[in-house]
This record gives sequence, C-alpha cells and structure tokens, in this order.
Amino acid sequence: MYEILIPKRLAKIINEINNILLPKACFGCNAQLYRGENVLCAVCRHDVPLTDHNYLTENAVDRIFYGRIPIKKAASFVFFSKNGLVKNLLHWLKYKNQEGIGEFLGDWCGASLKDDEALKNIDLVVPVPLHPKKQKKRGYNQVSQFAQKIAENLGAEFREDLLLKVTNTKTQTKKDRQSRWLNSKDAFDLNLTSNKNYQHILLVDDVITTGATIESCAKKLLQLKGVEVSVLSMAVVPQG
Repeated sequence: MYEILIPKRLAKIINEINNILLPKACFGCNAQLYRGENVLCAVCRHDVPLTDHNYLTENAVDRIFYGRIPIKKAASFVFFSKNGLVKNLLHWLKYKNQEGIGEFLGDWCGASLKDDEALKNIDLVVPVPLHPKKQKKRGYNQVSQFAQKIAENLGAEFREDLLLKVTNTKTQTKKDRQSRWLNSKDAFDLNLTSNKNYQHILLVDDVITTGATIESCAKKLLQLKGVEVSVLSMAVVPQG
C-alpha cells in the first residue's frame, strides 16, 4: 500500500512547490490562480459570455444553416468578439500551445449538455480536422480536447480519423462567406476504412463565423447511410 501512496504524496508535494515557485496565472486577466481555479479566475469565468444555447429550442446558430445543409441541431457554447476574453482564450489555445484550454472549455460545456435530452442518442463526436501538415506544425488539433471532453460527458465515442482534411487551405479569418465556402467545399473527405453504423454524429469546431467549414464537413458526414448530424462549436461570431 505504501509503495502506491508515497509516489502520489510526493507528486502532490512537487505540484504544490511548482505552484509556489511558478504560480499559474489567469488567461483572462493574468491574476494569480488560487486553489480550485483552473485556466480562468472566478471573476473572469463569471464574465465569459455564455450563449445559453441548448438542443431543444431554436437559436441563432441553427439559423446560419437554414436552407444550406440538413443539420438536425446546432449550438455554440460562448459568443466570440474581435476584442475580448474569448478571443484571448482561443488565441492561446490555437497558437500558444495551451491545449489545456480546450479541455477546460470541453469539461465546462459538456457538463451543461450531458443532461440535454436531445443529445441522448449521440453515438459519435467528431472534431473538424486539420490538414496533417498544419497539425504537425502546431502539434495538435485545437478542437480535439474540447470534442473529447464533450464525448466523455455524453457517453459517446470520439474519433479523429473519420473526417479528413485533404486540402491545406490558408486561414479564413479575413475571407467573406463566399470565399470561405469556395475555400472549404472540397477540403474534406471521409475515411471509411473502419466505419460503423453510426446514427447521430456531433460535429465539433472552434469558431463558427459563416458556417462554411461546418457545411463542407457535414456534407461529407451525411454521405454515411442513415446518419443525422448535429453541430457544436466552442464559440460563434454574432450575426448582424
């Protein structure tokens, strides 16, 4: 018994020492994080602009895809703005090697969705993929940890290999809707080597702006026989 407890106790002591010597800072305001806080301090967490979307009522994300693609339901966790807390969080996640932010947001969002009746039959969660060259350069897909935590909370399977990015497109940040769609429409494909008979897939992305990337990915997933697709993103850019 002691052989098991001693290493755990030692690891806890080392962790406490690290927290004293190198205290963790809030990604929102840079204040020191205290015990029980992770990624954001309590004040910044309270300031996160949650959308309060759920899968039982219509919302603005649903309306983005009306007439474009037969998505069963769509929602986003938070609102994105050009200047603000969410933009900073996603910048750290995407470009500063802070993959743990995706896990933090996924746990938070997943906890709010796990009792949603409309998601009870989700059997697979799929993140929007990166092109292999871009993923190798970055070291990870910024959506993966978020999507994996969503899958855990929903009791669903998680797969990164079903949907593939086959075209290494440039960033779409400054493109309009038409340009984004043209840039994305042939960028994805399916990997059918180990396909199962999935019924309801939750497609997950980081930020929905025009919906072009989601539209392209969903069209590929809907080629699977008998599949319904719902959508979730970490953030959405308010329309209008």
